[in-house]
Amino acid sequence: MLDTPELADYLEDAMIARDFPGMADVDSSLLLFCKHVKKEATVSLTGECADEIFAGYPWFFREDALNSNTFPWSIAITERQNLLNPSIGEKVNLKEYIDFRYNESLSNVQILDTDSPDTARMRKISYLTLNWFMQTLLDRSDRMAMYNGFEIRVPFCDYRLAQYVWNIPWDMKALNGREKGLLRYIMKDVLPEEIVYRKKSPYPKTWNPTYTNKVKEMLSKTMEDKNSPINNLLNRDYILEILDTDGKAFSRPWFGQLMTGPQLMAYLVQVNMWLEKYNPKIEI
Repeated sequence: MLDTPELADYLEDAMIARDFPGMADVDSSLLLFCKHVKKEATVSLTGECADEIFAGYPWFFREDALNSNTFPWSIAITERQNLLNPSIGEKVNLKEYIDFRYNESLSNVQILDTDSPDTARMRKISYLTLNWFMQTLLDRSDRMAMYNGFEIRVPFCDYRLAQYVWNIPWDMKALNGREKGLLRYIMKDVLPEEIVYRKKSPYPKTWNPTYTNKVKEMLSKTMEDKNSPINNLLNRDYILEILDTDGKAFSRPWFGQLMTGPQLMAYLVQVNMWLEKYNPKIEI
């Protein structure tokens, strides 16, 4: 059992494990989990990568994400641009760079003559998910685990399984119109029905207001110190607005489906921790 404030207490450890600001409590929770499991075991199997390979994310089914013309897990491009210090934002065009990487990736997708329009469309989203989002999560798993001397194995990421599922038509992969529909069907005689058909529960989702209060306090202290490097890199007024609204001023998830207001505040704390600890030289 992990207590909610611990997720905030280990934000710096998670940042150090990654060597850069990561996914806030999405990282620190896994780091803590691995720390405790390490007491009982050295190696563990995980279900990581099933969502990427078997289409388990909301953006496979949401029209706004599918039609966003950008990476569907980070569609808040304007909000990201506004988070930069205005003097830096004048010199850095995030959308231009993101568009370049997005179109570069899509140009590598091979569409088969036999692909239906739905399959061709989802093949593009799957390619982006496998080559960008999954890489981020695999790096996260490895770093959070090895920080504790713990080994994580990802059988769903076996290249033979990934290659095979890649060519399964979309209407089969999303059987019954559900995320991971085919995987659920395959496992229906192996796992209890309440497990097979239960609603997706993101890991973790910190609804507890004590977490919001804790990271808000941490970020507030950071912003009160005028020497905090984050004050020079990012838009101080925007961050204060985010604090005043408990994160609601940033209207979209920062990353994926998990990083909303509280996680964004925690991420900003990590950014300042990283700047202070590594003192990088940033040239624009």
